Amino acid sequence: MTTNPRPAIARSTSARQATGGTSTARIALVGDRSPSVRAHQRVPGLLDALRRRHGLPVDAYWIPTEDARSPGAVRGFDAVWLVPGSPYRSEAGALEAVRTARETGIPFLGTCGGFQHALLEFARTVCGLTAARHAENDPRSGPGEGDDLLIGPLACSLVGHEGRLTTVPGSLAERLLGSRETIERFHCAYGPVPALLPRLAESGLRFTGHDDEGAPRIAELPGHPFYLAALFQPELAGDGTEPHPFVTALAEAAVTRAGQGNFPAESRFDEESPAWPVHSGHTGERIRTSSL
Repeated sequence: MTTNPRPAIARSTSARQATGGTSTARIALVGDRSPSVRAHQRVPGLLDALRRRHGLPVDAYWIPTEDARSPGAVRGFDAVWLVPGSPYRSEAGALEAVRTARETGIPFLGTCGGFQHALLEFARTVCGLTAARHAENDPRSGPGEGDDLLIGPLACSLVGHEGRLTTVPGSLAERLLGSRETIERFHCAYGPVPALLPRLAESGLRFTGHDDEGAPRIAELPGHPFYLAALFQPELAGDGTEPHPFVTALAEAAVTRAGQGNFPAESRFDEESPAWPVHSGHTGERIRTSSL
């Protein structure tokens, strides 16, 4: 299979207006950065393309999941991207980043492990399924212990695979992709277990993209400024020179938020180390386009 051509995405009026000012949108890349994770290697080039080819003024900062546990760690950012690379060093940190973005209206994108943990956070916090678990983080098994399993091993691993997805008509996913069908790249061995998913849907989470067997692979949250999660890895689309529509849309949402002044926390650069911006008392490493 080869990935389908992407449609040109029209930028929103608010995003275009925001780029006319001096505000630069700040994106928190929540994850445990590693040179062995291909998605992480792709991020600098994608950010450069967003700035140079799409005219979107964005800066990104790596926030390790252990640091994301701190209350307010991502609150001062204009977007949160929970990137691949699970198992995360801190499940609690990943979930705290998702919760903050969801509850405070910060644009959010979760990819691969980010999708899995977005579902886990929603199940525990919104649905009251406090025992819901991810088998990669909590692999226990045995009689009577399967009822709380939300994310489990896939029957067929999707590591290194491409797969066809069908989107729900009228969904954000369909609008961004410009098509009811798409071919996307996966690199995961875990996915949602069906038993608890109706509870999530009843509480407002919308599953808007499914594989050929009907398993959910995209989720979004209506009413949120921008909340999108995908089990596939949009970081791996194409040759890495053109951002996937989901990534471009996150950047646009972040620029819109920055232009509207919707960041309550102060942001500044440490004078002695300008590569280490300080956000709300938290230090995150600013990403450079020339290196991982």
